[in-house]
Amino acid sequence: MEIKVIGIGAGDPDYLTVQAVKAIAEVDVFFVLDKGEVKQELVELREEILRRHATGAAYEVVVGRDPERDRTSEAYVESVDDWRRRRADVCAGMIAESLKPDQTGAFLVWGDPSLYDSTLAILDDILARGELSFEVDVIPGISSVSALAARHRVGLNQVGKPIQVTTGRRLAKEWPDDVDDVVVMLDAQTAFSAHADQDADIYWGAYLGTPDELLVAGRLSEVAGEIERIRAEARDRKGWIMDTYLLRRNHRPKA
Repeated sequence: MEIKVIGIGAGDPDYLTVQAVKAIAEVDVFFVLDKGEVKQELVELREEILRRHATGAAYEVVVGRDPERDRTSEAYVESVDDWRRRRADVCAGMIAESLKPDQTGAFLVWGDPSLYDSTLAILDDILARGELSFEVDVIPGISSVSALAARHRVGLNQVGKPIQVTTGRRLAKEWPDDVDDVVVMLDAQTAFSAHADQDADIYWGAYLGTPDELLVAGRLSEVAGEIERIRAEARDRKGWIMDTYLLRRNHRPKA
């Protein structure tokens, strides 16, 4: 029994790598965690990818309900751990009920499985329980970070300098030490508005790789309000938003 964890890119079906296309064609059962009607577009994008690339004689799609996460708890790490355990319960049930010993299953992961995604941790949890045994094969994908840099036509780092990938929750506490280039993900509260160097440049993108893609770039002090407005309007219109941004200190001379 094998489980493939396949990175399918940031939103454009053409972001799939040749390796991902080959892997999809080998899968017998695709496992999907349904996040509800609000994100139906994400389900439809997965369906489009399968129509294009799942060329086997037959395959099955098994859908499980994604558990709700407590987003109000101040114990953030503990609430995420609890959510992942409940997700692992759902995934273990789907695998046990739907995948035969000689078959290959797969999870299609947005972006890249290594970057702020829980699928690998969930599979580790399932294996650690000892009730199921399977091999795991990971196929990398084009992340929203890579897509963001490409769409803005910028590099992620400045010459000879490091970058840091972090979350809005961490940025809200402080700008990372000794780093001029910060990529921020999972920022539900627009931490850039109040907690970042307002003289920095920002390269912001939402719904990357989709027909609804939004892009804004400029000095943070000049475009932060515009990003907040566009972001709020898009979230109200669609019911959800996925965005990522790069903050860059340029050490401009003082006026």
